[in-house]
Amino acid sequence: MNGISWLSSHPNLSLLAQLQSNYSYQNEQLIQQLWGLNFPNPIGLAAGFDKDGQGVDVWSYLGFGFAELGTVTYQAQEGNPRPRLFRLIPDRAILNRMGFNNHGSAALAARLHGRSPQSIPIGINLGKSKATPLAEAGADYLASFELLRDWGDYFVVNVSSPNTPELRSLQHIEFLEPILQALQCANPDGKPILVKIAPDLANHEIHAIVDLALRCRLAGIVATNTTTSRLGLKTMFVGDRPLSKESGGISGLPLKERSTEVIRLIYQQTQGQLPIIGVGGIANAAAAWEKITAGASLLQIYTGLVYEGPGLIKEILIGLQQYLQRHQCTSIQQAVGMAVS
Repeated sequence: MNGISWLSSHPNLSLLAQLQSNYSYQNEQLIQQLWGLNFPNPIGLAAGFDKDGQGVDVWSYLGFGFAELGTVTYQAQEGNPRPRLFRLIPDRAILNRMGFNNHGSAALAARLHGRSPQSIPIGINLGKSKATPLAEAGADYLASFELLRDWGDYFVVNVSSPNTPELRSLQHIEFLEPILQALQCANPDGKPILVKIAPDLANHEIHAIVDLALRCRLAGIVATNTTTSRLGLKTMFVGDRPLSKESGGISGLPLKERSTEVIRLIYQQTQGQLPIIGVGGIANAAAAWEKITAGASLLQIYTGLVYEGPGLIKEILIGLQQYLQRHQCTSIQQAVGMAVS
């Protein structure tokens, strides 16, 4: 991330052109429009990788079709004590308990202020400050949104990270509804607002959130965040400590099946009327295709990028275009939900 941040702050046109040549892949079949935004391809950078927007000017050159900054909170915060990020190599997974470490909404707004328009949509993922009581969560999210409203192309309300105490309780409708309503009331320009949900919710809880999203006229749902489940993991120890004793959320391959199942549930419930950003365990074109045909319009990667490197984006895009040809689809939109009966 340090190299990306430096290049974003000190743009070298020759180096950027080389990155674009090496990592980008363009095909008109992969282009789509959502929420009035033009996505050159469906592969985006997931929140958590660029919390403070330090690489905002570089992500498009690595081939991403969009990038989501954050999670950012109204108050700057250091996050949880180190160590807080671990690779679970046998599982192709990551355990993280970062705790929304970031410089705060005002700092991100200052960084984005005055920048040239990006060639890809830029989303901003909003979290609750750890010091803010749950009863004041709505005001905390609102304060961040008002600072950043002009600088994000879309916004995601993160109520599903397992690494901020009690944050996941905000997924309960009685807490979530006033947060979403407050943001929509402060949204005169109609910026797309989505909510990011946990994979560990019961199916009936997911249905309730989807109903709320429709009532509040949200732009979509991000499915899903990391999981607290440890079932089926091959990794037994992190260093000399049992994995079962380590707190945090798991991302990567162990999340793949459940996140796809959640995408399918949402798509079935809404008959494809609520766009879904699918995330969780995407490390190749087959996994990306599976999520798209289950109902995701857009996808995000994080753990796959860590394990496979930036060449993964181009590899997935070429693979998706081949899948489209194989299934006689002329656009990525035609493939969305095609495996859902």
